[in-house]
Amino acid sequence: MILKASQRGGGRDLAVHLMRTDDNEHVSLHEIRGFASGTLKDAFKEAEAVSRGTKCRQYLFSVSLSPPEHANVPVSEFEQTIERIEERLRLDGQPRAIVFHEKDGRRHAHCFWSRIDAETMTARQLSFYKKKLMGISRELYLEHGWTMPRGLENTAERNPTNFTLAEWQQAKRQGIDPRWVKQAVQDCWTKSDNRRAFEQALHERGFFLARGDRRGHIVLDHSGEIYSLPRLLDVKTKEVRARLGDGTDLKSVEQTQKTIGERMSPAIRRHVAESRAEFAKRSEKINAAKEDMTKAHRQARRDLVQRQKTEWRTETLERASRLPKGLRGLWYRITGRYQDIRKQNEEDAQRTRARHTAERQAMIESQLYERRVLQAEFKELRHRQAEQLLELRKDVGRYFRFSRGIQAGSRNRDIGVGLRLER
Repeated sequence: MILKASQRGGGRDLAVHLMRTDDNEHVSLHEIRGFASGTLKDAFKEAEAVSRGTKCRQYLFSVSLSPPEHANVPVSEFEQTIERIEERLRLDGQPRAIVFHEKDGRRHAHCFWSRIDAETMTARQLSFYKKKLMGISRELYLEHGWTMPRGLENTAERNPTNFTLAEWQQAKRQGIDPRWVKQAVQDCWTKSDNRRAFEQALHERGFFLARGDRRGHIVLDHSGEIYSLPRLLDVKTKEVRARLGDGTDLKSVEQTQKTIGERMSPAIRRHVAESRAEFAKRSEKINAAKEDMTKAHRQARRDLVQRQKTEWRTETLERASRLPKGLRGLWYRITGRYQDIRKQNEEDAQRTRARHTAERQAMIESQLYERRVLQAEFKELRHRQAEQLLELRKDVGRYFRFSRGIQAGSRNRDIGVGLRLER
């Protein structure tokens, strides 16, 4: 189970984001503990109000718990993991909230603690929390026999295509997977040992090196979208400058975008647009199927909850009827039979709770399996589009080399290539 954590403020906006059902197919507020409020938004408002008695701005500590893609993890396992985190990070007794999300056939949880100790009015220190959480994550993979990601076995082998929320949103606007961009630029970086070789490798992939507003190195794609080079490479700025120089002699963003606009082949633009349109058309059908499935799954869960509530009320009344009242009730208390019946009622109630929990878990697992089948189809579509766009990027690179050749005086030699590209 991958555990990612952060200290943060902005609780009210966070609560709204967490409860959104447009980004997630299923959202459930599983627990609110230690807060006077009964809703997530009000609970986070409460945490913020308490924090104003301190100098702490990041008054919340959040942890996301993501099991392996095809693992069916019961709620009890999430709860045990959260208890382990709470004990290891010394957050015992702090107010907390737990939210479950389901999306793309996967289920994960978010847990949030208030960092403010109400008795001392100080923020709980969370020293080395990333290292401690990584240790817990390794333990969980070993205990469950899950295949451990290489990044957990050896931190030097972490997935180089991990991306931030900002990078994901940027790629989402462009209609591409951010991992494609990262992988392509990182391949160029690996295969080059100086700036000239790096720029050449970028051009072959349809990317351009430019100077940012603060003289940092940035990369632009064929559509003019801007990416931070150190972020794409997951390296420090000084490492980039050590290989590429300070970048003061590079073209600015505006100059580079103008060059791209002048050189971009209308045929290549059309091919890229057609590829994206075809992907959108095919993915629209899958998304329609996903929406229908989500509606059906939500209704099935509501029906189950309603049925279980009805069962609980009926059985509660039945258990209550077993306890006599009046003189007979007094006699049952004197003889001890009252306590025996009460104990039996508690055992029956516990069995009902266990049965309802098992029914909910079985429905969740069944629906996750159905959703994963649909998600596999969407992944295959996305993979085919990725391969097609990568080929188109190579065409962009070839076109730019042709364009530079004309400017260098090799017009006659490359005219035939240009005509073929335009077709």
